[in-house]
Amino acid sequence: MPELRVGAHRLTVAPSCNLLDALLAGGVAVPYSCRAGSCHACLVRCLQGEPLDAKPGALDDARREQGWRLACQCRIVDDLQVEVFDPLRDGRPARIHSCDWLSPSVLRLRLIPQDALRYRAGQHLVLWTEAGVARPYSLASLPGEDPWLEFHLDCRQSGAFSDAARAMRPGDSLRLGELRGGALHYDPDWQARPLWLLGAGTGLAPLYGILREALRQEHQGPIRVIHLAHAAAEHYLADSLAALAAGYPQLRVELTSAAQLPAALAELRLVSRKTLALLCGHPHSVETFARRLYLAGIPRNQVFADLFLPHA
Repeated sequence: MPELRVGAHRLTVAPSCNLLDALLAGGVAVPYSCRAGSCHACLVRCLQGEPLDAKPGALDDARREQGWRLACQCRIVDDLQVEVFDPLRDGRPARIHSCDWLSPSVLRLRLIPQDALRYRAGQHLVLWTEAGVARPYSLASLPGEDPWLEFHLDCRQSGAFSDAARAMRPGDSLRLGELRGGALHYDPDWQARPLWLLGAGTGLAPLYGILREALRQEHQGPIRVIHLAHAAAEHYLADSLAALAAGYPQLRVELTSAAQLPAALAELRLVSRKTLALLCGHPHSVETFARRLYLAGIPRNQVFADLFLPHA
């Protein structure tokens, strides 16, 4: 039976058991969220031994060479010694610039990192509280223009991070974990193509950054933004989007609710086979968007989606 060592813990585990499950069962506090290898909250570093990694491409070569692995994607096949990601040792320091409620349930968090962070619109970052609570969030800020890192936190439901976020104040410290590039991005080669951005809830956050990136790069094709919210008050960027639409005639913004969504999607008409669609939000909403886009005639390889997975 393989032995798993982490700090003072020595655990005898079943062969081929999942590393994250073994750590949690042994009383080792490891944050996790998606269990799909996307959020990167469950980073561990291998000190001795090597697990069987189901997603070796989920981390870049530099991280892998340093021994980092995603616990949720690894199985223990032999004796293994690991250390859990320590935000105080391994994370990047940042402080809260401001925290403001954009709607009854959406908290805008703006952070100033101690060291400049290179990122692109559409990426996401793992945020750590001082107490060691971690959660991945998409960046809504625009690199090179905004002096802060901006995140939109959905606090409608209780969660370890969102509960802590309600008590955050300017000047408080946070740590930044793994920066990830999801499926969402803006390519300068898209300039002349129609661009549809469909977001549900705070799935609008990365799309807002990408929209601003497209406009900064003088996107020439028509841009259509559809935001789905559970209540009218939750169209938390309505004013910002309206201001952009007033300045850019190629931009059309539509705000819809769940009851209005079928009619709004039914009105989507493909005017060009070159149309690109970027989707973000809860899996059910993204699936609804994607199904309608497929029926509208947008090829699957022209649809890019990021899912906001509920906490596992």
